[in-house]
Amino acid sequence: MSAAITTSNLTKRFKTHVAVDSLNLDVPQGAIYGFLGPNGSGKSTTMKMLLGLTRPTEGEIRVFEQDLTPASRTRMLPSIGSMIEAPPGYGHLTGLENMRIVQDMLDLSAVQIEHALETVRLTEHKNKLVRNYSLGMKQRLGIAMALARDPALLILDEPTNGLDPAGIEEIRTLLIRLAGHGITVMVSSHLLDEIDRMASTLGILSAGRLVFQGTRAELMERSVPDILIVTPTPQAVLDPQTLAGLVPAQASGASGQPSGPALVPQGVRIPGMSKGAVAELISRLAAAGVELHEVRREAQSLEDVFMDLTGRGGGVL
Repeated sequence: MSAAITTSNLTKRFKTHVAVDSLNLDVPQGAIYGFLGPNGSGKSTTMKMLLGLTRPTEGEIRVFEQDLTPASRTRMLPSIGSMIEAPPGYGHLTGLENMRIVQDMLDLSAVQIEHALETVRLTEHKNKLVRNYSLGMKQRLGIAMALARDPALLILDEPTNGLDPAGIEEIRTLLIRLAGHGITVMVSSHLLDEIDRMASTLGILSAGRLVFQGTRAELMERSVPDILIVTPTPQAVLDPQTLAGLVPAQASGASGQPSGPALVPQGVRIPGMSKGAVAELISRLAAAGVELHEVRREAQSLEDVFMDLTGRGGGVL
């Protein structure tokens, strides 16, 4: 699949820190690319560089196989729609009046404006003052402004931020529909469950570095779910001789606490064990006569793996 966006060694340094560090993105055409990362990980800075709003310190950006440079930006931006940070719009004007400002700025047709409003389901509300819009309607108006130019690429920074569940579902349904019509959507969010429901490709940032890029299936394959050992004698499992050579060195999570074997109500939870280590542990426990009721891998959500990748405990291969 050809790429809508590729970056090579994309880096942004400020005086006191490196916000984005050697980023190599590959956003497939026609996909919803979920851009994830903790607050301060560099997502917004990256998106601003992709739009030419912030100059990279180093690296290259290609959009639809063309280099994005200060000289080419004006020519390339008509194919890109965006909503960065808060949704735009003047509260004292109606939705349609706001869209007509966009129409005049971009020299668009009335048909394009009406189509954008229809796409985000705001046609019946277009004559209402924006200050009377719900937050979800304001977000949809911002997306309509981004769609008015009929872009091939849509870059959205936290489009569901602050929305209630119904508003989140509306935006999710809209983005899935747009991707179904061939528009590439790059969307950042801290709502991992929402990204999990809509994105076909994921990119995960941590401290400005890309720690994963690929499909959800590929992400889950890289994770090492915790082992849960259900037993009435958990201390026997925690015996250092029993675990010798089988458990990875303990890492510190975000709280600074070790993420090694731990007592839980059912028995013992152990992170980061390979299949071979689990088999050997079961053999050792059986030979020692330890009563085992169950040994299983704990199911992991996207959030669990995200926490692993961004340095908050657990194991990732």
